[in-house]
Amino acid sequence: MTNPAIVGFSGNFTRPSKTRGFVDHIVTEIAGRYGLAASTHDIVDLGPSLGNAKATRDLDEQARAVLERILTADVLVVGSPTYKGSYTGLFKHFFDLVDPAALRGKPVLLAATGGGDRHALIVEHQLRPLFGFFEAFALPTAIYASEKDFADGVLASEAIQTRIGLAVDDVGLALFGRQRARIAAE
Repeated sequence: MTNPAIVGFSGNFTRPSKTRGFVDHIVTEIAGRYGLAASTHDIVDLGPSLGNAKATRDLDEQARAVLERILTADVLVVGSPTYKGSYTGLFKHFFDLVDPAALRGKPVLLAATGGGDRHALIVEHQLRPLFGFFEAFALPTAIYASEKDFADGVLASEAIQTRIGLAVDDVGLALFGRQRARIAAE
């Protein structure tokens, strides 16, 4: 039996990126607590074929490999920088290529970053409906971090760290149930 895997996917298309670092931080916390194999990807990892792709068959080998990791993951952490109140266009385009049944029942932790607190509802008004369409299991605790929560591009907010802890607990419940999550955390 293979080790359960967690995959992070960030909607940023520049590096370095606070959003990718934020998603990777969450993935690392979850992987460390539950002993999961982990990887994090972003739009840059998909390469140049994404923009012209009208179907998954149009993606190059590199992009198809990232898509396959996402589809076969036991749990996902997805995040996007906030752009004009929503996720990035290439993030949406990537998920437009995914078969509507491919994420059914998959636990998904939603995360986003933005310049200020007024963008905090992106996770509830943009990301949650997107993954609801896929019938994914969007975990109850979503995480939003604004510019003030970072110092030199690194998460510095204790309140956001606490929220990440709650979301990590949600992942354990989704993957292992209450009893097994408690044992795995010990």
